[in-house]
Amino acid sequence: MTTPIGSMLAVVNDHGLCLFEFVDRRAIETQIAVLRRRFETHVVPGEHPMLARVEREARKYFDGTSSVIDVPLAVKGTEFQERVWAALRRIPPGTTRSYAEIAAEIGLKTAVRAVARANGDNRLAIVIPCHRVIGSDGSLTGYGGGIWRKEWLLEHERKMASERSALDRT
Repeated sequence: MTTPIGSMLAVVNDHGLCLFEFVDRRAIETQIAVLRRRFETHVVPGEHPMLARVEREARKYFDGTSSVIDVPLAVKGTEFQERVWAALRRIPPGTTRSYAEIAAEIGLKTAVRAVARANGDNRLAIVIPCHRVIGSDGSLTGYGGGIWRKEWLLEHERKMASERSALDRT
């Protein structure tokens, strides 16, 4: 799928989206291998109704008519990863949280590095919004898709949030 910030690969099954990632990401081959092991299946090119839904939702996100990509998820991780990923999904579009704030939210204040690792292990770029996590000093750190994409995504979401706010006031 082509997006304003580069081509993305979507992998789905009958239950939902398993992988949504930038094709030029260094770790994409590793992520596909992990996917094969976790789901005990092959990943092959093809058509699927869920792919069409993912593409529709992604278009709405990138054209600014939706601040989220709303599709069923088929994500498997460790219990800790899934707790972190759930916390990421609670970050409102257009806002950010630090790794330390996520660690505190899941009840493990000292697990900042583990939160950063789980954030990096996320295979659903944008959908599980790891781009909304920043350093405690406010710096845009640690985005596998590239800092320039993280910056673009945050600005895109802030613009959508600002436009929605302006509409709400009228």
